[in-house]
Amino acid sequence: MISDNTMEKSLSENVSQRRSLTNTIKSKQSWKNHESHFESAIFDPWYKSITKIHSLISVKTGEFFSSRELSPVLLPVTTGSVSSPMGLGSDSIPVKINLGGMDTYLADSMQFLLEYALRLNDKGVYYLMSTFRGEEQDKRHLNQFYHAESEIIGSLDDVIELASSYVTYLCDYFLENERALLSQFIDEPEHLRKLSMLKGNIPRIRFTDAVELLNNDSRYVSEHEFGFKQITNEGEQRLIELFDGVVWLTHFPSLSVPFYQAGASEQGYSLTADLLMGIGETLGAGERNTYAEDVVENLNTRKVSREEYEWYIRMRELMPLRTSGFGMGVERFILWLINHDDIRDCQLFPRIHGENILP
Repeated sequence: MISDNTMEKSLSENVSQRRSLTNTIKSKQSWKNHESHFESAIFDPWYKSITKIHSLISVKTGEFFSSRELSPVLLPVTTGSVSSPMGLGSDSIPVKINLGGMDTYLADSMQFLLEYALRLNDKGVYYLMSTFRGEEQDKRHLNQFYHAESEIIGSLDDVIELASSYVTYLCDYFLENERALLSQFIDEPEHLRKLSMLKGNIPRIRFTDAVELLNNDSRYVSEHEFGFKQITNEGEQRLIELFDGVVWLTHFPSLSVPFYQAGASEQGYSLTADLLMGIGETLGAGERNTYAEDVVENLNTRKVSREEYEWYIRMRELMPLRTSGFGMGVERFILWLINHDDIRDCQLFPRIHGENILP
């Protein structure tokens, strides 16, 4: 007969063995030393696993959109029409370069070209590739990151359904097929289970209701100099906590979003949404202006020159279309997936403005 002490020791050893198989790799943040990073990373199990996650997200992204009959499109990385020009509603700094003696930009989003491509393929379009932002990088931001973007014919509700299904599809794949991979980073994938159980029906809250829920607390809600409110990163984290891990924040003040986003029936608000999970905004979505005159009005309101957007206005004159789209930062999704807190650890090849990094 097995004694209680023997049984207790056996159970303790089993638990210890299980723990030894989980959460086994840590980031060494070798990217901080650019000269030696490539030598360190090539032997680092962290980057081996991160690279596998990159690969799986790429494959599963294609599978998901193919199942929805959306077509991938191949797009250039340079553009004369950035989606976040300097002015009201812009949330990033454009990256300007000189190419062959001509000033142009590295794209911060391929949304405009997706809108054009959608007019050639009305079932919907998507892509997965690098985009560029001019802000200083930190734990939440990269200068160059991977973007999964899609554009469809339809409303904000339609694209929220598509985006919710997409992140759930990725979540379910890792939860059902890559537990060993995940266990290197986390002990238990409870946050994945919670999202999976929602079956794509992610809760939503309007911006005005969120401000009220947050009691207009200055830690969570700030006031812009032009008179509209903004929810801080601390506010995003509080909403994530209140909604048990994930929530859509919708209908932002119109002046806080770019000129191409459509206005809501509620005066002063827009048909936009951010999916809050992990470190905060992980995916952004919106319905676009259908008609040229609305684009022109929004450009004027934000004091953005229309010169670089004449083609965008003309496209609506030629073919007005009600479209909506979303963009997900792949590295931000990975942060949520592995329950990590520094996005710079999710990039195999560091890219930092003003620094020559090899390879």
